[in-house]
Amino acid sequence: MEHKVSDVAFTASVKAVQEKRGSREHYAETDFRDRISPDIAAFVAERDSFYLATASADGQPYIQHRGGPKGFLRVLDERTLAFADYTGNHQYITTGNLAENDRAYIFLMDYANRARVKIWGRAEVIADKEIIRQLMPEGYRARTLQAIVFRVTALDTNCPQHIPQKFDAADVTGALAHLQSKIDALEAELATYKAQTPL
Repeated sequence: MEHKVSDVAFTASVKAVQEKRGSREHYAETDFRDRISPDIAAFVAERDSFYLATASADGQPYIQHRGGPKGFLRVLDERTLAFADYTGNHQYITTGNLAENDRAYIFLMDYANRARVKIWGRAEVIADKEIIRQLMPEGYRARTLQAIVFRVTALDTNCPQHIPQKFDAADVTGALAHLQSKIDALEAELATYKAQTPL
């Protein structure tokens, strides 16, 4: 049987359910990507947040949010992502999981444009200070603990169905400030007009 990139998600059990529910033919004709294309790299560069999933050796899942300035998740090449891992709540679940099971998953959301990217791969914790320094976003105030290098196995995008449209507070603040400046200019223009127009 031909191996496909999507087999990372479409296991025999999943394919059986797809067959039973009528979607197998569609997914048998399509496949996931196994490399980061320029459009995906651009998508990643705009994210200031993502979710990283890992599992323990016995399969206990765990998902954790990672945040930072836009572009803190770096595309090193078409098969590799990496980021400086900042200190947090000191539970070290992700680090412990990766020490015994390197399978990992990255989930990126763009709520404003109702788009998402799912990435399967294998991740490794790196303690090299020079690598951590190179991955640390310039001017960002956070203490680094380590770096995580993620090697891509497969990636896929999803349709926007059921994704609520949400906007970042900074974007909304900027849009409101722009509108307020327009209102202020119009009010000043109106005041000038009234002052020049005899009653």
